[in-house]
Parts: sequence; C-alpha cells; structure tokens
Amino acid sequence: MAELQMGIDTFGDVTFGPDGELLPHDQVLRNVVAEGELADQVGIDFFGVGEHHRDDFAVSAPEVVLAAIAARTERIRLGTAVTVLSSDDPIRVFQRFSTLNALSNGRAEVILGRGSFTESFPLFGFDLQHYEVLFEDKLDLFHKLLTEEAVTWSGRTRPPLQDQRVYPPTENLGAWIGVGGSPESVVRAVRYDMPLMLAIIGGNPARFRPFVDLYHQAYEQAGKAPKPLGIHSPGYIGLSDDSAKEELWPHHSTLHGRIGRERGWPPTTRDQFEAEVAHGALYVGTPETVAAKIARNVKALGADRFEMKYSSGPLPHDLAMRSIELYGTKVIPIVREMLA
Repeated sequence: MAELQMGIDTFGDVTFGPDGELLPHDQVLRNVVAEGELADQVGIDFFGVGEHHRDDFAVSAPEVVLAAIAARTERIRLGTAVTVLSSDDPIRVFQRFSTLNALSNGRAEVILGRGSFTESFPLFGFDLQHYEVLFEDKLDLFHKLLTEEAVTWSGRTRPPLQDQRVYPPTENLGAWIGVGGSPESVVRAVRYDMPLMLAIIGGNPARFRPFVDLYHQAYEQAGKAPKPLGIHSPGYIGLSDDSAKEELWPHHSTLHGRIGRERGWPPTTRDQFEAEVAHGALYVGTPETVAAKIARNVKALGADRFEMKYSSGPLPHDLAMRSIELYGTKVIPIVREMLA
C-alpha cells in the first residue's frame, strides 16, 4: 500500500481578528495564502480550498487563491474542496485548473462536486430543479476534456462541441469526485474511473464502510484497479485535549448554528459536540489523540488520503496556524508510524 497522503482543507471562513471583530474578506484571503504557505513548510501533502458565494466564507475564486499559494510554495499539492461544477462551465474549469497546474509545475488537483450549499445556482442563473442533471451533464463533458483529445460531445445543459480542442493541456491534472455519501455518487465515480473523496462531516465514520465496499465492488465488476479513495472531515489540533475543545467549541457552535438556522435544524449542543469528538467525525485534541483517531478510521475505511478541514467558523487565524503546524510536524509522523 502506498504511503497515506495527508492534507488540510479550508472554506476561507471569515474569522475574528485580534480585536474580536470579524476580519474583512480581503484580509481573510491573505491569511488563507499564509496558511497554505505554512502547510507547505511543515510537510503537509495537500492544501484544499472550498468555493462559496456567501458572506461567512471569503473564497469565491479558489483557483486565484491557489495560484497565489503556488507562487510561494515548492512541493505541496493544491486543489479545491470542492469546485461546484454544477453551476460552472466545465471548459472554463478545465482551463483554469490546467493553467494552475502549469504554474505550479504539476501540483494542481480539482475535486468536483455539487456542493452542500446552493447559493451559486441563483447567482449564476441555474435552476435548482436541474440540480442532478447539471452535475451529471457537466461531469460527463469534463471527463472527456481530461483525455486531451479533440472533443465531440452533446448534452442537455450547453451547446454541443464538434472536434473541439481546449487549451492549455492539463499536464496530468489530478481530478477527483467529491461526494457526501450516496450509492449513486459512488458508482458514478467508478463509471468515470476517477478517485473518490468522501465528505464525512458527522457521525461515526465506520458507517461509510458500505460505500467503500461498493466502490471496490464496482471497480471489480468493471475489471479495473480502483482509483484512490480519500476522507474529508473537520478537526482542530491543540496543546491538550481539553484546551482544544474549549478553543474550538464557540466557533464550531457559531458555524453550525448559522447553517442550522438556514436549514431549519435545531441548535448544536455541547453534548453533541463532545459526542462527535469522542466517537464521530470531529478530530479534536492533542496531536497524539487526533493521530490515533485518524489512523483508526483510515485503516477501517482503507483510505489513501485524509484531509482535515482546519477552519471552523470565526476561529482566529493564529489558532488555525498553530493547528496547521501541529498537524504537519506532529500528527502526520505519528499517523504514518501507526500505519507502518
């Protein structure tokens, strides 16, 4: 088995500054670049940036942010978490990421998904009633673009293409499909022969084992070797288990409280938070505590990559930076030793 790849993700959450006030979006974006630069320095394998179009997340153009990080880094792979393909143009996504791949000397990846937020649909003039067909159609076109050949294609969501080449070439762009966990999404990834990133953001990660089994069974039926499988989950590294929870809880509560109000969910309680830390998909504590949990769940699910979403609501930049440093310098070596 190849060495486990370990990455971190952020949505560019708008965070508190030293004065206790929320920072403006421009400063948040500069902080994300600094966080990516630190991730490279401390040995993290992948840095992912999400795409959103709302006031509590600053990143709406992840490729631009990733290009800035690429100019300041040497080895870390750079990608999205996720690119909302349904409300974008597959050709433009291909061109932006193939350009990023060239500028970063082949370090770019795109993780394609439908997104858990839907604000991009009305913003760019798409009907949510077409949620499924938009993703299926655009993924089909994007997959054809990855062949680097002239594309002839027709679908339901844009005009057809006839023997059309798209530039610049990708230079082996990494492309994944990000899913929240449905059988249809898993089978779709196999059908397109693309790596699968599972967003496990709540509950016991072991409940995703049936999806992992389905992924491998579908590949076996297709007569192909499976592509890599990754896990994306939230977390935070502190100096002690108790202090890590105390530092994260108010910001976790703010983030989930706002999302919950929008979606009609009840408020997140401290007991629920503690249960997620103890038994669920929230990786919080010392490097040793978090590493043990990562190793256990990676082994249980047979994952090839683990990505921790280190940002959480208005968690301040300095705490995020410390968490990133501990993840790279402490957690990653411990996990790899446990899995050796």
